[in-house]
Amino acid sequence: MIPVLPTVVHLDERMIVLDKPTGLLSVPGIGPGKADCLASRVQAVHPEARIVHRLDRDTSGVIVMALDAESHRELSRQFQDRETEKTYHALVGGLPPEDAGEIDLPIRKDLDDPPRQIVDFELGKPSLTRWRVTSRGVLGDLDDRLASPDADPRGGITRLELRPRTGRSHQLRLHLKSIGHPILGDDLYAPEPLRSSTTRLCLHATRLSVVHPADGSPATFHVDPPF
Repeated sequence: MIPVLPTVVHLDERMIVLDKPTGLLSVPGIGPGKADCLASRVQAVHPEARIVHRLDRDTSGVIVMALDAESHRELSRQFQDRETEKTYHALVGGLPPEDAGEIDLPIRKDLDDPPRQIVDFELGKPSLTRWRVTSRGVLGDLDDRLASPDADPRGGITRLELRPRTGRSHQLRLHLKSIGHPILGDDLYAPEPLRSSTTRLCLHATRLSVVHPADGSPATFHVDPPF
């Protein structure tokens, strides 16, 4: 049986853009139990498809794959040279006093506790995230539960728009945790009850802008967050 192909946002001769669901790997993991992934599902329908960038397993949203070698080289170069523009949305614990900000913290793998990442000012790679509040305290009963004294001392929930300028593993999750506003449903970085407050990681890749590899025209793709 052919695995279910995620929702196709855009398809042409050079690339395919999809809405990756939460819980699905971008590429195969180690072992037969982690063979199912976005890349293999797309390649079952489009054998020539090649992965260009990745989203974490539990992050949903817009992802692009190339459909030929030339497009793969060009799109990969755009990501490597930071010429793409990516926008995410997240639900986080707590109520930031500011309306916007910037997180500039270097990140590296936590060799003692993989797959976690840690902030390391000596050995970490430069990592930059810009964020903006889009709403505060809008989830009713969930807000009330998370405003209890046993939850975040600042209480409540905030919806953020995130614009990472670098693409480190777990960058958004670790950066937000580091400023005291971990993402709801994050099983690696959020404390209880934020960790178990939802059935998924509330992080979604909403918007992706690239230069089309065929003619150099700007191409932007958008999928609303499901939370």
